[in-house]
Amino acid sequence: MEQVVAAGTQFMREVNSVAVVRRLRTEGRMSVSALAKAVGLSRQAVTRSLNALAAEGLVEFGPVDRDSTRAGRPAQLVRFRAEAGHVLGVSISPQDVRVAVADLAGAVTAADAVQLGARLGGEEVVATLLSTVDGTLRTAGITPGTAGESTAGDLWFASVGTPGIVDPAAGVIKLIPSMPGLAGDLLVRRLTQALGCPVYLDNDVKLATQGERRREADRREDSLVMIHWGERVGAGIVLNGELYRGASNDSGDVGFLDLLGAGPPGETRSSRGLGPFEDRVGGAEIVRQAAAAADRAGETELLSRIEAMGEHALEAVLDAVVAGSPAALEALDVVARRFAKGIAAIRAILDPRLVVIGGPLARCGEPLLAALRRHLAGEPLEQPALEVSALQQDAVVHGALLHSLDEIERTRFGLVRPGSAW
Repeated sequence: MEQVVAAGTQFMREVNSVAVVRRLRTEGRMSVSALAKAVGLSRQAVTRSLNALAAEGLVEFGPVDRDSTRAGRPAQLVRFRAEAGHVLGVSISPQDVRVAVADLAGAVTAADAVQLGARLGGEEVVATLLSTVDGTLRTAGITPGTAGESTAGDLWFASVGTPGIVDPAAGVIKLIPSMPGLAGDLLVRRLTQALGCPVYLDNDVKLATQGERRREADRREDSLVMIHWGERVGAGIVLNGELYRGASNDSGDVGFLDLLGAGPPGETRSSRGLGPFEDRVGGAEIVRQAAAAADRAGETELLSRIEAMGEHALEAVLDAVVAGSPAALEALDVVARRFAKGIAAIRAILDPRLVVIGGPLARCGEPLLAALRRHLAGEPLEQPALEVSALQQDAVVHGALLHSLDEIERTRFGLVRPGSAW
């Protein structure tokens, strides 16, 4: 990113401090001279900025490097104090709650995941979330602030991803069929009270897409669709380097595509709240296909595991796929053939360079990709590259942490004040 620097007025000194802290945050530790050269300012201007940042606790001067072999004055080292503040990332799904804390350089200092029981109400989910967050913060040695106080604690920002249609500006979940008790502002309201810092709420797949796009320091994919594939199916879309949200902020709801006709016999979509596409390729259908294939093949062990796992039967099937079970692989191939129709539709409309499969099905790895490529081979249009998510179950938490850090960059290390518009 091109550095913006200036000199003269108080405002311009603030601009210079932004350039200095951004560069130092990226490098971690530099000499004052090297920092001045990197941002294009005089050593004196950089020193003034560093003194101001040190007073805020964001940088720390180290000892003079007397072992340096260069001629002239020994180098004065300075480092960015990543431990000065922390951010929180949260993922909530019908299956579990995942929480992670990172310092200002993005290093994760504590994380936890807790399984959720079936059919928990909204207040019960929130209670589990708050308990998990509290334990994770204690592990990281973090003290949250108190809502309404003018000064923040060690926690500076929190971002939360949930299923459903979310209004990030209002902090409201508008529709969440899989966890209806969380609809409204319950999450943001309770977390803000508990944490005493700004709390951002967004759709889980959109946060995961941002995390997936930036999972490697030297790679930011500008044409990407990430599809979360589990019990439900949704997509995050990146076009021209920007996350595309759509007019109603719910672009990517591919689970509601009707490409394949009627769902499983004897079961209607309304009974499970699923869209037509996810009804035919989602977790429940994968389990149904695997049970039928195991019954035909006499794989009694897989059948027994599916029955024993109950609502977590998809995990048993995915384990069986990884283990090479013929019945599980047969079921995977059936749903992959259907799922390929959705990828082909996305390709025809958006023509992304890359499609990433995330969510629980990402565990299947290469067998899944091989099946999808085989069923896409006959499509008339050239298909996008396919990958499975490297982040898998942690994609939402990773994206939430990145969003929190971006907000710190925007509001504390930039010239945009909290509450300003994007």
